[in-house]
Amino acid sequence: MGIFDFLTGEFIDVIHWTDDTRDTMVWRFEREGHEIKYGAKLTVREGQAAVFVHEGQLADVFTPGLYMLETNNMPILTTLQHWDHGFKSPFKSEIYFVNTTRFNDLKWGTKNPIMLRDPEFGPTRIRAFGTYSVRVSDAAKFLTEIVGTDGEFTMDEISFQIRNVIVQEFSRAISASGIPVLDMAANTADLGKLIATEIAPTIAEYGLSIPELYIENISLPPAVEAALDKRTSMGLAGDLGKFTQYSAAEAMTAAAQTPNSGMGAGLGMGMGMAMAQNMARTGPWGAVPQAAQPAAPVAAPPPPPVEKVWHIAVDGQTQGPFSRATMGRMASDGSLTRETHVWTAGQDGWKHAEDVQELAQLFTILPPPPPPPAG
Repeated sequence: MGIFDFLTGEFIDVIHWTDDTRDTMVWRFEREGHEIKYGAKLTVREGQAAVFVHEGQLADVFTPGLYMLETNNMPILTTLQHWDHGFKSPFKSEIYFVNTTRFNDLKWGTKNPIMLRDPEFGPTRIRAFGTYSVRVSDAAKFLTEIVGTDGEFTMDEISFQIRNVIVQEFSRAISASGIPVLDMAANTADLGKLIATEIAPTIAEYGLSIPELYIENISLPPAVEAALDKRTSMGLAGDLGKFTQYSAAEAMTAAAQTPNSGMGAGLGMGMGMAMAQNMARTGPWGAVPQAAQPAAPVAAPPPPPVEKVWHIAVDGQTQGPFSRATMGRMASDGSLTRETHVWTAGQDGWKHAEDVQELAQLFTILPPPPPPPAG
Protein backbone atom coordinates (compact mmCIF):
# COMPACT_ATOMS: atom_id res chain seq x y z
CA MET A 1 0.00 0.00 0.00
CA GLY A 2 1.52 3.31 1.04
CA ILE A 3 5.27 3.72 1.34
CA PHE A 4 6.94 6.59 3.21
CA ASP A 5 10.25 7.28 4.87
CA PHE A 6 10.43 8.98 8.21
CA LEU A 7 13.89 10.02 9.34
CA THR A 8 13.71 10.89 13.02
CA GLY A 9 15.91 13.19 15.08
CA GLU A 10 17.52 16.08 13.26
CA PHE A 11 16.47 14.90 9.80
CA ILE A 12 13.47 15.99 7.76
CA ASP A 13 10.29 14.09 6.92
CA VAL A 14 9.93 12.47 3.50
CA ILE A 15 6.28 12.10 2.55
CA HIS A 16 5.24 10.18 -0.56
CA TRP A 17 2.98 7.32 -1.73
CA THR A 18 3.15 4.53 -4.26
CA ASP A 19 0.21 2.23 -4.98
CA ASP A 20 0.08 -1.27 -6.45
CA THR A 21 -3.58 -2.14 -5.78
CA ARG A 22 -5.06 -0.71 -9.03
CA ASP A 23 -8.30 0.27 -7.22
CA THR A 24 -7.30 2.72 -4.45
CA MET A 25 -8.54 6.23 -5.15
CA VAL A 26 -7.54 8.00 -1.91
CA TRP A 27 -4.94 7.12 0.75
CA ARG A 28 -4.22 9.10 3.89
CA PHE A 29 -0.60 9.55 4.94
CA GLU A 30 -0.43 8.07 8.41
CA ARG A 31 1.76 9.68 11.07
CA GLU A 32 1.43 9.21 14.79
CA GLY A 33 -0.26 12.30 16.14
CA HIS A 34 -0.43 13.68 12.57
CA GLU A 35 2.72 15.69 13.34
CA ILE A 36 4.54 16.98 10.27
CA LYS A 37 7.77 18.91 10.68
CA TYR A 38 8.34 22.31 9.17
CA GLY A 39 10.37 21.88 5.99
CA ALA A 40 9.25 18.31 5.33
CA LYS A 41 9.67 17.06 1.75
CA LEU A 42 6.46 16.15 -0.06
CA THR A 43 6.74 14.14 -3.29
CA VAL A 44 3.67 14.02 -5.54
CA ARG A 45 4.08 11.73 -8.53
CA GLU A 46 2.43 11.89 -11.93
CA GLY A 47 -1.14 10.65 -11.72
CA GLN A 48 -1.48 11.90 -8.13
CA ALA A 49 -2.62 14.93 -6.19
CA ALA A 50 -1.97 15.64 -2.52
CA VAL A 51 -4.66 17.37 -0.46
CA PHE A 52 -3.40 19.15 2.69
CA VAL A 53 -5.93 19.29 5.54
CA HIS A 54 -5.13 21.32 8.68
CA GLU A 55 -7.35 21.09 11.75
CA GLY A 56 -10.27 19.87 9.66
CA GLN A 57 -9.94 22.58 7.01
CA LEU A 58 -8.86 21.85 3.46
CA ALA A 59 -5.79 24.02 3.08
CA ASP A 60 -4.15 23.28 -0.26
CA VAL A 61 -3.94 20.86 -3.20
CA PHE A 62 -0.50 19.92 -4.54
CA THR A 63 -0.08 18.76 -8.14
CA PRO A 64 2.80 16.48 -9.27
CA GLY A 65 6.20 17.76 -8.11
CA LEU A 66 8.57 18.01 -5.11
CA TYR A 67 7.61 20.43 -2.36
CA MET A 68 9.17 21.72 0.87
CA LEU A 69 6.37 22.28 3.37
CA GLU A 70 7.27 25.83 4.29
CA THR A 71 5.35 29.07 4.52
CA ASN A 72 6.38 30.36 1.10
CA ASN A 73 5.25 27.15 -0.58
CA MET A 74 1.80 27.12 1.00
CA PRO A 75 0.17 30.50 0.42
CA ILE A 76 -3.26 29.29 1.50
CA LEU A 77 -1.94 27.97 4.78
CA THR A 78 -0.79 31.44 5.78
CA THR A 79 -4.43 32.56 5.89
CA LEU A 80 -5.30 29.94 8.52
CA GLN A 81 -5.25 30.77 12.18
CA HIS A 82 -3.43 29.18 15.11
CA TRP A 83 0.02 29.31 13.50
CA ASP A 84 1.56 30.85 16.63
CA HIS A 85 4.66 28.68 16.45
CA GLY A 86 5.62 30.09 13.03
CA PHE A 87 6.36 26.61 11.65
CA LYS A 88 9.28 26.18 14.03
CA SER A 89 7.76 23.13 15.69
CA PRO A 90 5.79 20.17 14.22
CA PHE A 91 2.25 21.04 13.18
CA LYS A 92 -0.64 18.60 13.24
CA SER A 93 -2.08 18.17 9.76
CA GLU A 94 -3.26 15.43 7.42
CA ILE A 95 -2.19 14.71 3.87
CA TYR A 96 -4.46 12.72 1.53
CA PHE A 97 -3.00 11.33 -1.67
CA VAL A 98 -5.57 11.18 -4.49
CA ASN A 99 -5.10 8.91 -7.51
CA THR A 100 -5.94 10.99 -10.61
CA THR A 101 -5.30 8.29 -13.23
CA ARG A 102 -8.08 6.55 -15.12
CA PHE A 103 -9.83 3.56 -13.63
CA ASN A 104 -10.64 1.46 -16.70
CA ASP A 105 -12.81 -1.51 -17.66
CA LEU A 106 -15.54 -0.74 -15.12
CA LYS A 107 -18.81 -2.53 -15.82
CA TRP A 108 -22.33 -1.14 -16.03
CA GLY A 109 -25.61 -2.75 -17.05
CA THR A 110 -29.37 -2.56 -16.68
CA LYS A 111 -30.58 -4.62 -13.74
CA ASN A 112 -34.19 -4.56 -15.04
CA PRO A 113 -35.44 -4.24 -18.66
CA ILE A 114 -36.08 -0.76 -20.03
CA MET A 115 -39.54 -0.16 -21.51
CA LEU A 116 -39.67 1.86 -24.72
CA ARG A 117 -41.95 2.36 -27.72
CA ASP A 118 -40.25 1.08 -30.87
CA PRO A 119 -41.43 2.44 -34.27
CA GLU A 120 -41.52 -1.09 -35.75
CA PHE A 121 -42.23 -3.48 -32.86
CA GLY A 122 -44.34 -1.18 -30.71
CA PRO A 123 -43.93 -1.39 -26.91
CA THR A 124 -40.93 -3.57 -26.14
CA ARG A 125 -38.22 -4.12 -23.55
CA ILE A 126 -34.47 -4.00 -23.94
CA ARG A 127 -31.41 -4.63 -21.82
CA ALA A 128 -27.96 -3.13 -22.25
CA PHE A 129 -24.51 -3.38 -20.75
CA GLY A 130 -21.06 -1.98 -21.36
CA THR A 131 -17.92 -0.53 -19.81
CA TYR A 132 -16.71 2.89 -18.75
CA SER A 133 -13.66 4.63 -17.28
CA VAL A 134 -13.60 7.24 -14.51
CA ARG A 135 -11.00 9.58 -13.09
CA VAL A 136 -10.78 12.21 -10.34
CA SER A 137 -10.91 15.64 -11.98
CA ASP A 138 -11.21 17.76 -8.80
CA ALA A 139 -9.31 16.25 -5.88
CA ALA A 140 -10.55 18.80 -3.34
CA LYS A 141 -14.22 18.36 -4.26
CA PHE A 142 -13.91 14.57 -4.37
CA LEU A 143 -12.39 14.57 -0.89
CA THR A 144 -15.04 16.84 0.62
CA GLU A 145 -18.10 15.40 -1.19
CA ILE A 146 -17.34 11.67 -1.24
CA VAL A 147 -14.35 10.54 0.79
CA GLY A 148 -14.62 12.58 3.96
CA THR A 149 -12.23 11.23 6.61
CA ASP A 150 -11.92 7.74 5.11
CA GLY A 151 -8.24 6.83 5.33
CA GLU A 152 -8.41 4.45 2.35
CA PHE A 153 -11.08 4.89 -0.31
CA THR A 154 -11.40 2.35 -3.15
CA MET A 155 -13.20 2.38 -6.50
CA ASP A 156 -15.72 -0.21 -5.29
CA GLU A 157 -17.15 2.31 -2.83
CA ILE A 158 -18.29 4.70 -5.57
CA SER A 159 -18.79 2.41 -8.61
CA PHE A 160 -22.30 1.34 -7.61
CA GLN A 161 -23.47 4.95 -7.44
CA ILE A 162 -21.91 5.74 -10.81
CA ARG A 163 -23.59 2.70 -12.38
CA ASN A 164 -26.96 3.94 -11.12
CA VAL A 165 -26.37 7.35 -12.70
CA ILE A 166 -25.35 5.73 -16.02
CA VAL A 167 -28.41 3.46 -16.14
CA GLN A 168 -30.74 6.33 -15.31
CA GLU A 169 -29.36 8.56 -18.05
CA PHE A 170 -29.22 5.65 -20.52
CA SER A 171 -32.90 4.84 -19.92
CA ARG A 172 -33.92 8.45 -20.44
CA ALA A 173 -31.74 8.99 -23.52
CA ILE A 174 -32.67 5.73 -25.26
CA SER A 175 -36.40 6.29 -24.72
CA ALA A 176 -36.25 9.84 -26.10
CA SER A 177 -33.95 9.05 -29.04
CA GLY A 178 -36.62 7.38 -31.20
CA ILE A 179 -33.99 5.09 -32.74
CA PRO A 180 -35.50 1.73 -33.84
CA VAL A 181 -34.17 -1.27 -31.94
CA LEU A 182 -32.82 -2.84 -35.13
CA ASP A 183 -30.75 0.32 -35.80
CA MET A 184 -29.33 0.74 -32.29
CA ALA A 185 -26.31 -1.44 -33.01
CA ALA A 186 -25.21 1.04 -35.68
CA ASN A 187 -25.56 3.96 -33.25
CA THR A 188 -23.93 2.63 -30.06
CA ALA A 189 -20.91 4.93 -30.45
CA ASP A 190 -23.09 8.05 -30.72
CA LEU A 191 -25.33 6.85 -27.89
CA GLY A 192 -22.29 6.30 -25.67
CA LYS A 193 -21.06 9.86 -26.29
CA LEU A 194 -24.53 11.26 -25.71
CA ILE A 195 -24.93 9.45 -22.40
CA ALA A 196 -21.44 10.46 -21.24
CA THR A 197 -22.31 14.10 -22.00
CA GLU A 198 -25.59 13.84 -20.09
CA ILE A 199 -23.89 12.24 -17.09
CA ALA A 200 -21.03 14.77 -16.93
CA PRO A 201 -22.81 17.46 -14.82
CA THR A 202 -23.93 14.96 -12.19
CA ILE A 203 -20.55 13.24 -11.98
CA ALA A 204 -18.76 16.59 -11.84
CA GLU A 205 -20.53 17.32 -8.56
CA TYR A 206 -18.55 14.39 -7.12
CA GLY A 207 -15.27 15.77 -8.47
CA LEU A 208 -15.16 13.01 -11.11
CA SER A 209 -15.31 12.74 -14.89
CA ILE A 210 -16.03 9.90 -17.31
CA PRO A 211 -13.54 10.05 -20.21
CA GLU A 212 -15.02 7.01 -21.98
CA LEU A 213 -18.31 5.12 -21.97
CA TYR A 214 -19.04 2.19 -24.26
CA ILE A 215 -22.26 0.30 -25.02
CA GLU A 216 -21.23 -3.27 -25.78
CA ASN A 217 -24.63 -4.82 -26.39
CA ILE A 218 -28.35 -3.99 -26.56
CA SER A 219 -30.54 -7.09 -26.39
CA LEU A 220 -34.24 -7.88 -26.77
CA PRO A 221 -36.29 -10.40 -24.76
CA PRO A 222 -35.69 -14.05 -25.83
CA ALA A 223 -39.17 -14.38 -27.36
CA VAL A 224 -38.64 -11.34 -29.59
CA GLU A 225 -35.17 -12.54 -30.59
CA ALA A 226 -36.60 -15.94 -31.56
CA ALA A 227 -39.24 -14.23 -33.71
CA LEU A 228 -36.55 -12.14 -35.40
CA ASP A 229 -34.48 -15.27 -36.11
CA LYS A 230 -37.49 -16.95 -37.69
CA ARG A 231 -38.22 -13.86 -39.76
CA THR A 232 -34.61 -13.77 -40.95
CA SER A 233 -34.70 -17.47 -41.87
CA MET A 234 -37.87 -16.95 -43.91
CA GLY A 235 -36.24 -14.06 -45.74
CA LEU A 236 -33.23 -16.20 -46.61
CA ALA A 237 -35.45 -19.08 -47.77
CA GLY A 238 -37.35 -16.93 -50.27
CA ASP A 239 -39.95 -19.14 -52.04
CA LEU A 240 -40.81 -21.70 -49.35
CA GLY A 241 -42.11 -24.23 -51.89
CA LYS A 242 -38.91 -24.23 -53.93
CA PHE A 243 -36.85 -24.16 -50.73
CA THR A 244 -38.64 -27.30 -49.47
CA GLN A 245 -38.10 -29.11 -52.79
CA TYR A 246 -34.45 -28.12 -52.83
CA SER A 247 -33.95 -29.31 -49.22
CA ALA A 248 -35.61 -32.66 -50.01
CA ALA A 249 -33.46 -33.14 -53.12
CA GLU A 250 -30.31 -32.36 -51.15
CA ALA A 251 -31.30 -34.83 -48.43
CA MET A 252 -31.97 -37.60 -50.97
CA THR A 253 -28.68 -36.95 -52.74
CA ALA A 254 -26.76 -37.11 -49.48
CA ALA A 255 -28.53 -40.33 -48.48
CA ALA A 256 -27.87 -41.98 -51.86
CA GLN A 257 -24.16 -41.18 -51.62
CA THR A 258 -23.84 -42.70 -48.16
CA PRO A 259 -22.36 -46.24 -48.49
CA ASN A 260 -24.18 -49.14 -46.79
CA SER A 261 -27.08 -46.87 -46.00
CA GLY A 262 -30.51 -48.45 -45.69
CA MET A 263 -32.02 -45.15 -46.69
CA GLY A 264 -29.87 -45.09 -49.84
CA ALA A 265 -30.95 -48.58 -50.81
CA GLY A 266 -34.59 -47.75 -50.22
CA LEU A 267 -34.22 -44.60 -52.25
CA GLY A 268 -32.70 -46.59 -55.13
CA MET A 269 -35.57 -49.06 -55.06
CA GLY A 270 -38.06 -46.22 -55.05
CA MET A 271 -36.41 -44.59 -58.04
CA GLY A 272 -36.35 -47.96 -59.88
CA MET A 273 -40.05 -48.51 -59.27
CA ALA A 274 -40.81 -45.02 -60.48
CA MET A 275 -38.84 -45.69 -63.70
CA ALA A 276 -40.66 -49.01 -64.22
CA GLN A 277 -44.04 -47.36 -63.84
CA ASN A 278 -43.02 -44.70 -66.31
CA MET A 279 -41.94 -47.36 -68.87
CA ALA A 280 -45.20 -49.24 -68.36
CA ARG A 281 -47.15 -46.12 -69.28
CA THR A 282 -45.06 -45.18 -72.33
CA GLY A 283 -43.71 -48.58 -73.50
CA PRO A 284 -40.18 -49.25 -74.65
CA TRP A 285 -40.69 -47.59 -78.09
CA GLY A 286 -42.93 -44.69 -77.21
CA ALA A 287 -46.48 -44.05 -76.07
CA VAL A 288 -48.90 -46.96 -75.73
CA PRO A 289 -52.45 -46.77 -77.19
CA GLN A 290 -54.82 -44.43 -75.48
CA ALA A 291 -56.95 -47.30 -74.22
CA ALA A 292 -53.99 -48.78 -72.37
CA GLN A 293 -53.33 -45.60 -70.47
CA PRO A 294 -55.04 -45.26 -67.12
CA ALA A 295 -57.74 -42.68 -66.87
CA ALA A 296 -56.68 -39.41 -65.35
CA PRO A 297 -57.87 -39.10 -61.78
CA VAL A 298 -60.85 -36.84 -61.29
CA ALA A 299 -60.02 -33.88 -59.11
CA ALA A 300 -62.05 -33.73 -55.93
CA PRO A 301 -64.29 -30.68 -55.64
CA PRO A 302 -63.02 -27.95 -53.34
CA PRO A 303 -64.56 -27.76 -49.87
CA PRO A 304 -67.50 -25.41 -49.50
CA PRO A 305 -66.61 -21.93 -48.32
CA VAL A 306 -66.82 -21.32 -44.59
CA GLU A 307 -69.40 -18.71 -43.74
CA LYS A 308 -67.99 -15.76 -41.84
CA VAL A 309 -69.65 -14.97 -38.52
CA TRP A 310 -69.55 -11.76 -36.53
CA HIS A 311 -69.50 -10.66 -32.90
CA ILE A 312 -70.90 -7.36 -31.67
CA ALA A 313 -70.15 -5.35 -28.52
CA VAL A 314 -73.15 -4.00 -26.63
CA ASP A 315 -72.76 -2.18 -23.29
CA GLY A 316 -69.35 -3.69 -22.70
CA GLN A 317 -70.57 -7.25 -23.41
CA THR A 318 -69.82 -9.45 -26.41
CA GLN A 319 -72.76 -11.04 -28.27
CA GLY A 320 -72.74 -13.52 -31.11
CA PRO A 321 -71.61 -15.07 -33.28
CA PHE A 322 -74.12 -13.95 -35.92
CA SER A 323 -74.26 -14.83 -39.61
CA ARG A 324 -74.39 -12.12 -42.26
CA ALA A 325 -78.09 -12.85 -42.83
CA THR A 326 -78.75 -12.33 -39.11
CA MET A 327 -76.70 -9.14 -39.17
CA GLY A 328 -78.90 -7.96 -42.06
CA ARG A 329 -82.07 -8.53 -40.04
CA MET A 330 -80.50 -6.75 -37.08
CA ALA A 331 -79.69 -3.79 -39.34
CA SER A 332 -83.31 -3.72 -40.47
CA ASP A 333 -84.79 -3.68 -36.97
CA GLY A 334 -82.24 -1.15 -35.70
CA SER A 335 -80.37 -3.38 -33.24
CA LEU A 336 -77.30 -3.06 -35.50
CA THR A 337 -76.26 0.48 -36.41
CA ARG A 338 -73.41 2.03 -38.30
CA GLU A 339 -71.66 2.84 -34.98
CA THR A 340 -71.95 -0.67 -33.52
CA HIS A 341 -68.55 -2.27 -32.82
CA VAL A 342 -68.11 -5.56 -34.67
CA TRP A 343 -65.35 -8.16 -34.89
CA THR A 344 -64.67 -11.33 -36.89
CA ALA A 345 -61.78 -13.76 -37.08
CA GLY A 346 -58.81 -12.26 -38.89
CA GLN A 347 -59.87 -8.67 -38.24
CA ASP A 348 -57.44 -6.32 -36.52
CA GLY A 349 -59.42 -5.29 -33.44
CA TRP A 350 -62.97 -3.96 -33.12
CA LYS A 351 -64.31 -1.68 -35.86
CA HIS A 352 -67.53 0.24 -36.52
CA ALA A 353 -69.94 -1.69 -38.71
CA GLU A 354 -69.86 1.03 -41.37
CA ASP A 355 -66.05 0.64 -41.62
CA VAL A 356 -66.34 -3.04 -42.59
CA GLN A 357 -67.00 -3.42 -46.31
CA GLU A 358 -69.10 -6.56 -45.97
CA LEU A 359 -71.39 -4.97 -43.40
CA ALA A 360 -71.51 -1.44 -44.78
CA GLN A 361 -73.69 -2.72 -47.62
CA LEU A 362 -76.40 -3.63 -45.10
CA PHE A 363 -77.05 0.04 -44.40
CA THR A 364 -77.37 1.06 -48.09
CA ILE A 365 -80.18 -1.36 -49.01
CA LEU A 366 -83.37 0.64 -49.47
CA PRO A 367 -86.54 -0.75 -47.90
CA PRO A 368 -89.27 -1.93 -50.35
CA PRO A 369 -92.01 0.56 -51.28
CA PRO A 370 -95.40 0.24 -49.54
CA PRO A 371 -97.65 -2.46 -51.02
CA PRO A 372 -100.43 -1.49 -53.47
CA PRO A 373 -103.90 -0.92 -52.01
CA ALA A 374 -106.16 -3.95 -51.74
CA GLY A 375 -108.66 -4.62 -54.57
